[in-house]
Amino acid sequence: MKKIINILSAAALVLAITGCTDFLDRQSLTSMDDGNYWKSEANVRLFVNGAYGNYFNGYSDNWGSVYAPACYSYEMSDERTTSGTQGDILLSVPADNWYRAESTPYRGVWLARRGSGPWNFAYIRKWNLLMSRLNQMKEKGALTDEAYNHWMGVTRFFRGWEYCRFVQSFGDVPYYSEEVSTSDYDNMYKDRDPRSYVMTQVLEDFKFAMNNVRENDGQNYVNKYVVGTIASRMMLFEGTWYVYHKNDEAMKTCSDIDANAKLFLEAARDFAQTVINSGQFAFDTDFRTLFGTLYKTPASKEIILYREYNKSVNASAQHCIASYSGGNGGYEGQSMAGNLSTLKAWICNDGKPYTSTTVANADSWRMQDMILTRDPRFEASFVDEPRPSATGLYTEKFIDRIGVQYSYNGKTCPTYYASCTNENGYPCVRYAETVLNWIEAKAELADKFGGAAVTQADLDASINAIRTRPLDETAIEKGVKKTAPLQLSAVNSINDPERTSAAIHTTLGYKTRGEISPLLWEIRRERRMEFFLEQYRVLDIRRWGQLELMLAANNPDIGIGGYVELDLAATLTAEQAADLPGNRHAQKTNLHKTKADVGYNLLTENKFGVVAVYPLLGKNADGSIKLGDAKFWDKGVDATEMRGFLRPENFKDRDARNVLVRNYLEPVCTDVINQYREKGYEITQNPGWE
Repeated sequence: MKKIINILSAAALVLAITGCTDFLDRQSLTSMDDGNYWKSEANVRLFVNGAYGNYFNGYSDNWGSVYAPACYSYEMSDERTTSGTQGDILLSVPADNWYRAESTPYRGVWLARRGSGPWNFAYIRKWNLLMSRLNQMKEKGALTDEAYNHWMGVTRFFRGWEYCRFVQSFGDVPYYSEEVSTSDYDNMYKDRDPRSYVMTQVLEDFKFAMNNVRENDGQNYVNKYVVGTIASRMMLFEGTWYVYHKNDEAMKTCSDIDANAKLFLEAARDFAQTVINSGQFAFDTDFRTLFGTLYKTPASKEIILYREYNKSVNASAQHCIASYSGGNGGYEGQSMAGNLSTLKAWICNDGKPYTSTTVANADSWRMQDMILTRDPRFEASFVDEPRPSATGLYTEKFIDRIGVQYSYNGKTCPTYYASCTNENGYPCVRYAETVLNWIEAKAELADKFGGAAVTQADLDASINAIRTRPLDETAIEKGVKKTAPLQLSAVNSINDPERTSAAIHTTLGYKTRGEISPLLWEIRRERRMEFFLEQYRVLDIRRWGQLELMLAANNPDIGIGGYVELDLAATLTAEQAADLPGNRHAQKTNLHKTKADVGYNLLTENKFGVVAVYPLLGKNADGSIKLGDAKFWDKGVDATEMRGFLRPENFKDRDARNVLVRNYLEPVCTDVINQYREKGYEITQNPGWE
């Protein structure tokens, strides 16, 4: 898809806007400039297309990781752990955190720590400029009323999206509704506007877009339903932020916090409802196919907008994410990987957490057993054996079923799975997000603002609809089963000690509103299973006020990996590997299948005092697992003792300052502060960063 793959180069020509300073200057007859460009809808489309890659990032480009799935990138969340010291979010105000410090040579800038946008007005200016040019085109008769309204809707949609990213990072930000002259210092260097004001303007942009953007503008172009889903995402973030952060110092600039929370949550519900009411979307494609389809848009009613990668169309249309998901002819090490906190989040296929399930063998934490007892998305997301990663858990969600076979079948790996030349596409906007945004907004409105209660029909149209997603042949052959539907009548009886755990009690959300309801907990769990490593989690824990979950002192499970039997991994025999009746250690897709018959062996001399496991001792009274102290591999230790949950090598917790309340927002960097002062202006810093 050329328009999404293209970077801003095409639009850059249009943005090279120059003024006429001499009466002899004339518009060029052979090249585009601002004076002769704005003549047709096709040119407007070209201008907009150049920005698609900034918003529908997909798998990013080449080695890029901007907003890409997190099996390769390094944004912060509680669902991944690395060896050594865990990365800091931010401990001090940086000189420049908004452009050069987190830029990428491939495309775009983002604040990986926050999962949101930088202090950069380039795209806001782009969209304000386009609004001005659209008005000029309409006055000259270059656009029909319908075309004008559509493109104005697209423009305001992107402007609103850009401001949402900006606000998600910084809270209060300067708001500009039109182009600002470079000589207008009072506007250029004005102080920050309250986020409540900014986001009400954004809401107006989204409403206009929903009322005017075309229902169908061609395959993989922005349409009404793309707008509806993204707008619901942004309004849900904002509404829940007001709910769980209402007592933050940074919110004191905002007015009518509860009223705005309700306003934004209702908007999230209504935007998503429009998409649902269209009847155009359904869950008709297996989970793995959504992320691993090569070259073309999969024929799926779940996908609302898809990014294609095909180097035969565009030589730069390649990425590296499948390589780090079991491609490239082997299992490249994942330096950050899922942890015990992640594993506990997956429900069993009877719809209950592991603490109260009746599914046979669900108390086994061996990956080969978990794929058969947990929700099918577990099997689609993980390799069902230990593999090289920081935690022993290996994610292969973002590649098709064929690509991973080159790690053991002895065949030459095709270039579209190798290195940074992957060509599988990505579902940038999909219906699962629409319905999960919708059901969460409805539940929050009912829980906090007296809205209509969530019904069984609501659950059937959202969570339970997702759970009807078909299984592919590989999953069926393994014995994977679909998860039972969530029954409203049984929600309050679901026993999940995680909901009331000490980790949850330390969070800002608990201090603000108290424990969340069992229904909201199940909705959040569904998001976690559905969106694992898809760049949602860091935003979710920030908006819910649960940043403290990223500190192992509060949430020990993030410092613990998957269950491993390191003695078997080191000494696996043909009999142990065989799928024999009654063979407890049968590992159907195990280590013997590597090209060189090399297992996942950590029990070597150079790992003495480094490799350790937490033995499983049994269960606590509430059904949660009880672990022993870390057992380190060392001289004289019997290999059979090295069974348990893997400890990431040299694990060290984050500095406690990472989860101070101030860290929910990014500070304004000193470069920006100094730029203001050099012009005789002042900009307000975020609380706690002064």
